[in-house]
Amino acid sequence: MIPKSHPRYESLKTRELIVSGVKKGITSVHGLIAHGRGEAFDYLLGEKTSDFAKKSVDSAAALLLLAKNPVISVNGNVAALVPKELAKLSSILNAPLEINIFHQSRSRELGIKKYLIKHGAENVLLPDKKYKIKFLESNRKYVTSEGILQADVVFVPLEDGDRTEALIKNGKKVITIDLNPLSRTAQKATIAIVDNITRAILLLINQIQKFKKLKLAKKQLKVIYEHHDNQKRLKIAIKLIRRL
Repeated sequence: MIPKSHPRYESLKTRELIVSGVKKGITSVHGLIAHGRGEAFDYLLGEKTSDFAKKSVDSAAALLLLAKNPVISVNGNVAALVPKELAKLSSILNAPLEINIFHQSRSRELGIKKYLIKHGAENVLLPDKKYKIKFLESNRKYVTSEGILQADVVFVPLEDGDRTEALIKNGKKVITIDLNPLSRTAQKATIAIVDNITRAILLLINQIQKFKKLKLAKKQLKVIYEHHDNQKRLKIAIKLIRRL
């Protein structure tokens, strides 16, 4: 039990979710390393959501609402950290959750699907080896015909850089959440939200709901989306890290 009085309570609690995910067979042991790398960047960013990240969230919300066929890509770390939030995001966007993992394991894919459904998800897709995207050789090339294959916008939090690049080359727009502004994922994405997924996904859900409640027209959403300059915001994030 981590005491709430601990100065890094939230960070340690998040770490425990990843460890628990490994024990449940949802997260790969390799995911522990990836999480640790992100945790280090979160520490450098002050473990709080910056103003530039909030602006990226606004742009991402607008783009997801403009999308004709949005899809949410889910790996083991994401499933372990924010399963309820993924289910909610899927519901408000009417977008499927598509499981996609680097280290091939059908049992883990099925485990992730079961875990997401347990937390409220209704539309969860598994990769199909009959369908694949171009420009990628790893297991992550496999997709579904009703999901990523036909998607125009793919939300890929905690993503592999080579897959982000491949999705872009396949003509899709990519939104990611990545604490490392120097990563290929962040650099190649259409919109990179430099923040911790446990904070950013809640902001994203709230902003989408706000835009829907305001009944913003497509023209208004397009202005919000087109205001985003990914490289400019990544440079701001890098500058913040260097200052510390």
